[in-house]
Amino acid sequence: MPELTERALRAKEKKSAFGLDVDLSEFDSESPQLEPVEDLTSLSGSEQAAVSAVGVSINESERSGTFLQIDHRTCIARSYDPGVEVMSIDEALSNYPWVKDYYWQIVQVDADKYTAQAELKRTSGYFIRVLPGRKVQYPLQSCLFLSHDRLAQNLHNIVIVEEDAEAHIITGCTISPRVRRGLHIGVSEFYIKRNARLVFTMIHNWGEEVAVRPRSAGLLGENSSFTSNYICMRPVRSLQMYPTTYLNGRNSSVRYNSILLANPDSELDVGGRAVLNSPGSSAEIVSRAVTIGGKVWARGHLLGASPGIKGHLQCNGLILKEGGFIKAIPELEANSPDVTMTHEASVGKIAQEEIEYLMARGISEEEAIALIVRGFVDIKIEGLGPELERELDQILTHAKGM
Repeated sequence: MPELTERALRAKEKKSAFGLDVDLSEFDSESPQLEPVEDLTSLSGSEQAAVSAVGVSINESERSGTFLQIDHRTCIARSYDPGVEVMSIDEALSNYPWVKDYYWQIVQVDADKYTAQAELKRTSGYFIRVLPGRKVQYPLQSCLFLSHDRLAQNLHNIVIVEEDAEAHIITGCTISPRVRRGLHIGVSEFYIKRNARLVFTMIHNWGEEVAVRPRSAGLLGENSSFTSNYICMRPVRSLQMYPTTYLNGRNSSVRYNSILLANPDSELDVGGRAVLNSPGSSAEIVSRAVTIGGKVWARGHLLGASPGIKGHLQCNGLILKEGGFIKAIPELEANSPDVTMTHEASVGKIAQEEIEYLMARGISEEEAIALIVRGFVDIKIEGLGPELERELDQILTHAKGM
């Protein structure tokens, strides 16, 4: 694909419009050799704990398929459902010539230097396809794992949900306990066709010196729906993402849910954008940001480009500690008179009367704060599983009293 290469080369120094600039030369492109990993249970105890904490089932119970990539190597790619294909993107491009018709179609290869690197130094990624009419009972799971320090992971993922199909994908991205620095670039393209439904839940647990640059977009067909859940509660040096969904089919819908905890020295620039191109389409973007010393930019953009669309934005933030910073940036844009778009945003601290109300009922101040924060971030994300629910509770318990 020489045209893609040429465009990527021209953009290899192009900075992103948002977020900290990352010096890509500080990270290694070559991955050390890895021992074969046939099963998630063959990971070390600490690695299994890291993988479980991002929602991945080690024994694959109640999962319809698994994809595991460690550093640059695809270790596991299998499906337990006859209606689902799971493989590496390299295998898909090799086996199916038509996959190139989905490759770099809704994310631009020359968007910035991170997309450019994903093409010029691609280190695999996954391909998941749900066949027409298949309604997958259990979630599919993928895990993108960094096991070596200072390594750059440059991935390209494609998900296709064919007509009348449904699926839930849980993607956990994390690191080995011995990794301190690293770079994760993940390009993801989602194609949800007519009458199809996809729930995509992404959990990030990175490290204090890891930079993360997801670049994602979705394309929706008629009567389709896409729910994107994003959770980042652990320390990360720099995260910048602004996924876009194009609602090109009539009566299609998208919902973005984001739960963010900004730890000290973390900078999170996270948002969501919906381009409502067809009558009857709707979008909702909801973010809950809590800072205990880190910085958050919570963005949201609705573009109403067709009559008869509806959209709503919510950007709410809590500052629990001095030094924390949150900036909510909701944007509404329309070029048709027959649209309904609204937004609400709030940033502040927990009201003292709420804490006192709970303390008057016999609980401590710390417990009251933890309870209020837990309720604040509870936006009803389905399919997390008990292990991840416990992990979230532990993190929020740790944050209490900050």
